Parts: sequence; C-alpha cells; structure tokens
Amino acid sequence: MLTEFYTNVKVQFKFQKKLICNLSKYFKKMETYANVLLIALPSFMVLIFIEIIYGVWKKELTYNLMDTISSLSAGTTNMIKDLLGIGFIIISYPYILENIALIKLEESITLYVIALICMDFASYWNHRLNHSINVFWNRHVVHHSSEEFNLACALRQSISKNIIGFGALFLIPAALFGVPQKIIIILAPLHLFGQFWYHTRHIGKLGWLEYFLVTPSQHRVHHAINPEYVDKNLSAIFCIWDRMFGTFQEELDEKPCVYGTLKPVQTWNPIIINFQHNWGLAKDAWRAKNWLDKFKLWFMPTGWRPKDVAERFPIASVENVYTQEKYSPKYKTLHKFYAIFQFVCINIFIYVLLTNFGALSLNTQLSFGILISTTIFGFTSLLDGHKWAFFFEISRGILGLLFLLYPTEFFMLKINFSFTLFLSIYFSTSLLTTCWMSQSPPERSLKAA
Repeated sequence: MLTEFYTNVKVQFKFQKKLICNLSKYFKKMETYANVLLIALPSFMVLIFIEIIYGVWKKELTYNLMDTISSLSAGTTNMIKDLLGIGFIIISYPYILENIALIKLEESITLYVIALICMDFASYWNHRLNHSINVFWNRHVVHHSSEEFNLACALRQSISKNIIGFGALFLIPAALFGVPQKIIIILAPLHLFGQFWYHTRHIGKLGWLEYFLVTPSQHRVHHAINPEYVDKNLSAIFCIWDRMFGTFQEELDEKPCVYGTLKPVQTWNPIIINFQHNWGLAKDAWRAKNWLDKFKLWFMPTGWRPKDVAERFPIASVENVYTQEKYSPKYKTLHKFYAIFQFVCINIFIYVLLTNFGALSLNTQLSFGILISTTIFGFTSLLDGHKWAFFFEISRGILGLLFLLYPTEFFMLKINFSFTLFLSIYFSTSLLTTCWMSQSPPERSLKAA
C-alpha cells in the first residue's frame, strides 16, 4: 500500500510539474504577443491616419467617426480575448502533426513556402465555412458589419471566432508535409498582417498581380453586398483558391460596391454584434414548431430560417443595395467629444496593460480586461442611443470610483500612483459627461431596408 501511495504521489508530481511548465510557456507566449502588439498597434494606427489624410486631400474620405471607433473597438475586444486566453481547443495542430505526418522535410526556404501555401489553403476553407453555414457566420459577421470599407475595417475582428478552436483541421495538408508547429507560429502573424493592406478604396486594380494575389479590388468585392458579389473572393493572400473553386468575381465598373451585411447590424457595439446572429438563431430555434427545424437551422446555409418562423417573425433585409441608408444616429458635438474621450482612454488602458503585461498577476490582467470590455460595451451602447446605456454607464462610473476608494487585489492599483490618479479622473469625467448627455441623448432611428 505504501508503494502504491508513493507511486501516486510521483505521478501527481510529474503531472503538476508538466502543468506548471506548460503554463509557464503559455504566459511567456502571451508576454511575447503583448510586446508584438506594442509595435503592431501603433503601426496600424499610423497607416489608418495616413489613409484618412489622403482621403481628405483627395476629397474621397472613406471614414466615419463612429464607424471607425466601432471597428477599432472590435479589434480591441478580440485582442483582449486573445491576451486572456479565453477559449478552448478541440483539436490541436501538434496532435494532428504527430499522428498523420507522412514526411519530415528539413527546415528551409522551401518548407516555409510550403507552409505558407498550406496556411493560405486552410484560411480559404475556414473562411468559406464561415460564409456558408448559419452557426459559423457568427464567427465572421463582425468583420463584415461595417457599412464603410477602409483600413480600420481590417481590425474589425470577432471575439467569438476562436472561442472553440478547431482550425487545425484545415491544416491537415501542412501536417502531411510534416511542417513543424514552430513554422506555423512564425508565419501565422505574418499571414494575418498580410491581409491588412487591401482593406482600402484608394487603390485600383493592379494589373497582372490580380491573377494570383488578393488585391484591394478583389477584397472590395468580398465585402460588398451586391447580389453579384455576395460570398465571393474568399482567399486571404493567393486568389488562386477562388479561381480553382469557383468563388472568384472581378470588380465591375458598372456595379459599384455597397458594403455591410444583408441584415444590417444597426449598432456600434462590437460585443452585441459578436452575438447578434447567434441570438437570432436561438430565438428562431425556440419559436420553430418543427423539432427538426430547431436543430437543423444551425447547420443550414447562412440566412436560412424555418418557413413558419420567417412568416410569423419577419426580419428586414436589404433588397436594393443602391437605396440602402447607412446606420447613422444624429450626434451633437458633446456626443462626438464623449466618443473620442472614451476611445483615447481605452488606448491608454491598452498601453498600460501591454507595457506591464509580464509583471501583472492574472487577477490584474483580468481586471484590465473587464475595464476595457465594459467601457467599450457601455459607451458604444450609449452612442447607439439606448436608454438603459445611461444607467449602465453611471453604474460603471460609480463602481469604478468605489474600487479606487476601497481597492482589492483584483484591481490594478499596484501599477503606480499616476495611473490610479488617471483612473480617478477618468471615472469622474465619464460619470459627469454621461449625466450631461442624459439630458440630450443621441437620436436613434432604425430604418427598415
């Protein structure tokens, strides 16, 4: 019995040691990610600012203040989700690699090229799945929800995209070639950042490059809701996949692109947009009389609804894209000041989080995540003109000041006194501005398509 006891203790010790080692690697990886973001985020902002200046100079401005803030806020919520490691993986690439690799190539330029091609192939099919099936559209609708098209839209990413991780299944070709995980990790951010530049209306067609690379012209088609353009041009870097699998569509001069979604989201709140589609599916499943419909609607083509539900609960959708009015509540100068103030403060929170990420406890990291997420949820809801948003923002401001007066280990007060002082000013200003705005809220008007 004593031997068995020591054996169990030894096994548990090995398990705990392995768990600690894996956690240590994970936190180190997240710290590296935070450092990369400190370089990437300012770079993106500079490029967006350049596009805005160019648009003003050419008198072809493609930006709207509230839409831009919504896009960048969506990117922020996605970043916070990734930094905090929210989600779980159903199947991992190392597991697939270990079980199905047919060959093992030596590390070389050729292997990196093979890996990039395999990743782009995987991206195409993952993207196509998101466009094709009801439940998976929720993972991608955020990216398409803007009714503008500019570099800020590239950062409009979903927090629900990788909450359940199964993307490794699309990397089976890479695993068959024995591509190491290290190379996938190196190329993944480069492959993602390579999709940023073509979210613009200021670059026309690029001649012979149009035959093998995804270009701004092709991606404008992808974001358009014109009948000719819907669900076309799904490739990320190489457009050969669209040409091979029948989803390629050239941009037509006589059919100017109109952007957004066929069922307009009509909100600036990226958190609401993230779950709006699945919430609609859940309501349809509840209302459906046929039990088979309750199940199958999740896995039917995007937009499918049970006939009885569609008749009893119609949802407005765009019928004529050229007469579609963009979502545009009426704002006064105070509302715009409030939006800019909140956005600037969010960026200060992000900077403090990223620069101190490795030194922060998990509780403090979580408290930053809660602060940033609730700020985005609150101020974008208020800009949508929701009456309940005033109560939410006032409550958030009071709770924030209470945390400062009665600090707990869960809050981020250990960073420095200056940041604590800044938080005091922020919550006080936010509270006063919200009360002032309650006397003159934004005019919210939803127009049916």
